Amino acid sequence: MRMQFVPALIVGAGIALAADILVIEEIVAKINGDIITRTELERSRRQMEAEMKQQGVTGEKLAAAIGEREGSILRDRIDQLLLVQKAKDLSINVESELSKQIAEIQKRLGVADPDKFHAAIKEQLGVSFEDWKSEMRNQMMTERVIRQEVGGQISIPRAEVEKYYQEHKAEFVRQERVFLRDIFLSTKDKDAAAVEKKAKDLVARTRKGEKFFELARDNSESQTAQNGGDLGGWKRGELHPDIEKLVFDKPRNHVTDPIRREDGFLILRVEEQHQAGQAPIEEVEGEINNRLYMPRFQPRIREYLTRLREQAFLEIKPGYIDASAAAGKDTTWKDPAQLKPETVTKEEVASQGRRRRLFWLVPIPGTNTTPASSSKTATMK
Repeated sequence: MRMQFVPALIVGAGIALAADILVIEEIVAKINGDIITRTELERSRRQMEAEMKQQGVTGEKLAAAIGEREGSILRDRIDQLLLVQKAKDLSINVESELSKQIAEIQKRLGVADPDKFHAAIKEQLGVSFEDWKSEMRNQMMTERVIRQEVGGQISIPRAEVEKYYQEHKAEFVRQERVFLRDIFLSTKDKDAAAVEKKAKDLVARTRKGEKFFELARDNSESQTAQNGGDLGGWKRGELHPDIEKLVFDKPRNHVTDPIRREDGFLILRVEEQHQAGQAPIEEVEGEINNRLYMPRFQPRIREYLTRLREQAFLEIKPGYIDASAAAGKDTTWKDPAQLKPETVTKEEVASQGRRRRLFWLVPIPGTNTTPASSSKTATMK
């Protein structure tokens, strides 16, 4: 089916269509009351290609990688649309979360003017601000549905965790390491005293219970800000000696005072401390849960999406394939432009007229008379 601009000229009782048709957009799939267009698929393909290039994939490897994932583009769009529709059915609202995240991104880019920020999004990502915002909204809604409808239904029994630990003990022999998060505030072209005051305020806030990763995400000028300041794990000797003294042997959740650096102030938080030797089950229970959880989580997502497909009105245009189509689901494209109108011949019209007249000769149920004869008898009486 195509959305078309068709100039038309009414001539008498008929309509003459212009020979030239301008195709505005091509619809490739219909899902309940929504559609997926060829433009959307092409945009997804461009984004996929850009991501691969950022990862250093080029040339023949890039072409091969895109070819392998080409079939998943329509599937992924159908998945997202079904999940967004489900989110609306569940009255899931992400607007406040969306506004907050956009404000954080705008702050990190250092662009206060909204128009300039919109232009920066267009320049960097190649899509309009509204399209980018819509994609972010849809992503948040789909993640919320998956957490609520799929993730929330999976639980790992403690006995299974203990069994896994006993069978994989050798994998939990640790080297001494410290896991850190950071907040960095630059003093470049700034009042150093004001920056130091802000750093001390942030330390006080996190020590009072505010979440460090949120403070890092909202305030840090480090590249780790988008990951909540996550620096990963470090062995002894890998950190600067002055830093190592401040974090090694410190308990979990310890937050340092602001550390003066040449170009700013650094705040560190100890996320985990791994002592050398066999890790106790309490220390690795979260890791084991993740190992047992993920193999169950991914199949459950696909099962859930298959159920949504089975329940949905879904039509896909010939030439396009849903790589995760539900077995037995008819998704045949039915183009209204190809449906033949019902026609009636003159003979059939005349026949229908005769049938209506002959109706008066049909006997009245429960009697041996027809309506006509019954009426005549009544008159004679």
